[in-house]
Amino acid sequence: MLKTMCMFAAWVHGDPRKVIYPTDSYGQFCGQKDTPNENKTILFYFNILKCASPVVLINLQCPTTQLCVSKCPDRFVTYIDVQASYRYKPDQWNYFKQFCKPGFNSPRKSVAQVLRDEDCPSMIIPSRPFLKRCFPDFSTKNGVLTVANQTTFKDGRGKTRNVTDLREAANGINNVLDARSIGVKIFEDYAISWYWILIGLFIAMIVSLLFLVLLRFTAGVLFWIFIFGVIGIIGYGIWHCYWEYDHLKGIPGSDLTVYDIGFQTDFRVYLQLRQTWLAFMVILCGAEVIIILMLIFLRNRIRIAIALLQEGSRAIGYIMSTLFYPIVTFILIAVCISYWAVTAVFLATSGEPVYKVMANQTLCKYANLTCDPETFNTTNVTKLCPGAQCTFAFYGGESLYHKYIFIFQLANAFVFLWLVNFAIALGQCTLAGAFASYYWASRKPADIPLWPLFSSFGRAIRYHTGSLAFGALILAIVQLIRVILEYLDHKLKGTQNSFTRFLLCCLKCCFWCLEKFLKFINRNAYIMIAIYGKNFCTSAKEAFFLLMRNVVRVAVLDKVTDFLLFLGKILVAGGVGVLAFFFFTQKIPVIAQEAPTLNYYWVPLLTVIIGSYLVAHGFFSVYAMCVDTLFLCFCEDLERNDGSTAKPYFMSASLHRILGKKELFETL
Repeated sequence: MLKTMCMFAAWVHGDPRKVIYPTDSYGQFCGQKDTPNENKTILFYFNILKCASPVVLINLQCPTTQLCVSKCPDRFVTYIDVQASYRYKPDQWNYFKQFCKPGFNSPRKSVAQVLRDEDCPSMIIPSRPFLKRCFPDFSTKNGVLTVANQTTFKDGRGKTRNVTDLREAANGINNVLDARSIGVKIFEDYAISWYWILIGLFIAMIVSLLFLVLLRFTAGVLFWIFIFGVIGIIGYGIWHCYWEYDHLKGIPGSDLTVYDIGFQTDFRVYLQLRQTWLAFMVILCGAEVIIILMLIFLRNRIRIAIALLQEGSRAIGYIMSTLFYPIVTFILIAVCISYWAVTAVFLATSGEPVYKVMANQTLCKYANLTCDPETFNTTNVTKLCPGAQCTFAFYGGESLYHKYIFIFQLANAFVFLWLVNFAIALGQCTLAGAFASYYWASRKPADIPLWPLFSSFGRAIRYHTGSLAFGALILAIVQLIRVILEYLDHKLKGTQNSFTRFLLCCLKCCFWCLEKFLKFINRNAYIMIAIYGKNFCTSAKEAFFLLMRNVVRVAVLDKVTDFLLFLGKILVAGGVGVLAFFFFTQKIPVIAQEAPTLNYYWVPLLTVIIGSYLVAHGFFSVYAMCVDTLFLCFCEDLERNDGSTAKPYFMSASLHRILGKKELFETL
C-alpha cells in the first residue's frame, strides 16, 4: 500500500522530461516533440562568461539568458559587428538572429537597449554540443589554450579579451571532455572484447562448479594444509625471534627497555632491542599454543564441520538446479531497483517551474526573488532595475505535496529496502527447503522429492510469504534507520559538537551490529520456516536457541566455511584474472593473434576479475546456504533422534561414522 501511494503521487505529479530535456529561461523543454522547440535540441547561453563551471551549467543555475537552438554557433561574431553590417550582409544577420530571442528582428534597435533587455547575446563563440548544451570549443595549440585557433576574441562590449578569461570554465569543461574521451575509448574496448569477457565469465562458472564438486574430496585436505601451514609459519617466526634475541646479546644498547628509549617514530629503533624480540616471541608462542590447544579440543567439531562441507557438495551434486537460483534473485532485485529508480525520478521531477528575477545591476533589491512571468512586465521591477527579467530558475513548489516530497522519497527508499530483503529472504527459504528435503530423505538420493527446488519455491510463495515479509520488514526498518543516521552524519559533519559526533558514531555502530545480528537470525529463521512451516517469530526463537545449544559448533563451522569459500573466490577470480591478463596482453603465443587490440587492456581485465568474483560469490552463496541448512538439520537430527530403530538418524553415513553411536553424546 505504501509503495502504491508513493508511486501514484510520483506518477501524477512527476515529469521525467525535466531530466531528459534541457530547459530554457522560459521553462520550456528543448527538443520535446510537438512543441516549437522540437527541432531545437540544444541549450545556448547568452554569456558563457557568467557561468563559473560546467556544474553550474548542468544545474541550470547560470545567471544568463538561455535559449533552445538547433545548432551551436561555429564562428566568432559580435552583435555590434552584425548591426553595423546587416544592410549589406543580410546573411550574417540571419545567422546571428537564430541565437536571439524568438521573434526578435530589430537590428536597428540600439546596442545598449538590446544588451540591457538581453534580446540578443553580445557575442557568440564557436561551440560544440555536450550534454545537450553549447560549450565553447576549447583546444590547445602548442600548449596555449585557444578557441577555434584564436587566443583572443571581442566580447561585444568594446573590449578584446583573452581566451584565458574562460580558463575557470575551460578547466572544468576540458576535464569533462577528457572523461568523455576516456569513456568513448572504454566503450570501444567493451565493444571489441565483450565476447572474450563472456568467455572468461563462462570459464569462471565452470571453475566454480568444479571447485564445489571437488570440495567433497578436498575440503579436509585444504583446511588441514592451511592449519599446518599457519602452525609452521608461526613456528618459524618463533625461531626467528629467538635467533634475533640471541644475536643481539652483548651488543651495546640492546639491553635497554622500550621504556628507556621512549616513543620513536622510526620503528627500526625498536628492532635493535632484545626486549622487542622477546615480546614478539612470547606473543607468537602464545598464539601457537592456543591454536594447538584448539585443534586438540575441537578436533571432533572440526571433523564434523568438514564432513558437513563435504555433505553440502554432495547435496548440490544431487540438486544442481539450485546453483542457478541466484539468477532469479538477481532478476527480482533488478526489478526492485528499476521500480525504485523510476519512482524516485518521478518524485524528484514533480516540482513546478520557479521563476526568479535576473538583473544586470548588482544593487537591484529584487534580484533572485521569485516572480511571475505573466505579470512581470506590469510590475515596477523593470523600472527600478532596467534590464531585469523574470527567467526560469529551477523546479520546486510551495504546496503541501511539495513540502513532503522528501518524506515520499524516504518512504520509497524504505519500501525498496523491504522488497530487496524480501527477494533475498525468498531465495534463502527456497534453497533451505530444497536442501532440507535432501537431508531428511531416508535413502539418498532415492527419496529426494522430484523437482525439490521448484517444490520449495512453491511452498515459500504459497505458505510462507507473510513470514518472509515480516522478517524483511524488521531488517528494512533497521537499514532505514542506518540510512537516516548516515544522512545526519553527513549533514552534521562540519559541526564542532564533539558529543553529537560521538553519539552518532555510537548509534551507527550499534545499528550496524544490530543489522548483522538480524541478518544472522533471519537466515536461520528462514531455514526453520522451510523445515517446519512455522511462523517467523517461532522459527526465529527455535533457531536461536538451537544455535545457542551448539554455539561452539556454530563458530567452528562458520569459520571453516568462510575460509574455504573465501579461498575458492580468490582462486577463481585470481586464476581467471591471470589467464585474462596473459590473453589481453598477447602473452600467450598460441592465441596471441586472436587477442583484440585495446586502448586499455585493464578494462576487460578488471571486468573479468570482478565478474568472476561475482560469479563465484553467486555459486558459493548457494553452497553456504546449503551448509547452514544441513547444519541446522544435523542439530535437529541429534536432538530428535537417538539412532535407534524407532528413531533412526537421517544424517549421512559419513557423519554417522564421525560421531559413532556410542560416542554421540560425548561430543555434544
